[in-house]
Amino acid sequence: MEVVVAGVLAGYGIAVPVGPVGTYLVGLSARSSVRVGACAALGIASADGIYALVAAVAGTALAPLLVPIVVPLRWVSVVVLIGLAVIGAITGVRRYRTRRLTGVTRETPVRGRTAYLGMLGMTLLSPMTVIYFAALVLGGSGSRSTAQLAVFVTAAFLASASWQLLLAGGGVLLGRVLTGHVGRLITALVSSVVIVVLAIRLVA
Repeated sequence: MEVVVAGVLAGYGIAVPVGPVGTYLVGLSARSSVRVGACAALGIASADGIYALVAAVAGTALAPLLVPIVVPLRWVSVVVLIGLAVIGAITGVRRYRTRRLTGVTRETPVRGRTAYLGMLGMTLLSPMTVIYFAALVLGGSGSRSTAQLAVFVTAAFLASASWQLLLAGGGVLLGRVLTGHVGRLITALVSSVVIVVLAIRLVA
């Protein structure tokens, strides 16, 4: 039970603070469907689970090795996030103009697999997640059995998944409220601006 609690706290500890990735998840869910939002949420949770596994198995040795590459990886994260924000804003504006001119009310949906892999890759770019989990198991992973490590990783993944699914559900509800063309445009632009601001704060 102690290991379960530790894993749950670890999962929520890294997942609950809503950063650029969480903001993008909400915006994506608002512009798509429940299925796409859920797949994207599970992509983030999978990355947290992978990092939890790596940290639990080799966290003590891995943490010092990551220090020299934290800054470069952080800049990569900023570039990717800003790129996604720009693409999201451009897509939102084009969708709005197309609907005004042609009256089209349906758009090409994002596939669940694409959303999952995209959010998985985006989250894996964050080196702070590895360091976070490494700090949690630092000095304690060696005294845990394989079964305990598996329980820790599973609990961390489920905790992260539950929070990310909650964010995705909130995004879907937001999308249903803002069903008009203008509402969807505002959602895309606000999401893009917030992502850029949060991304810049990573290196500010």
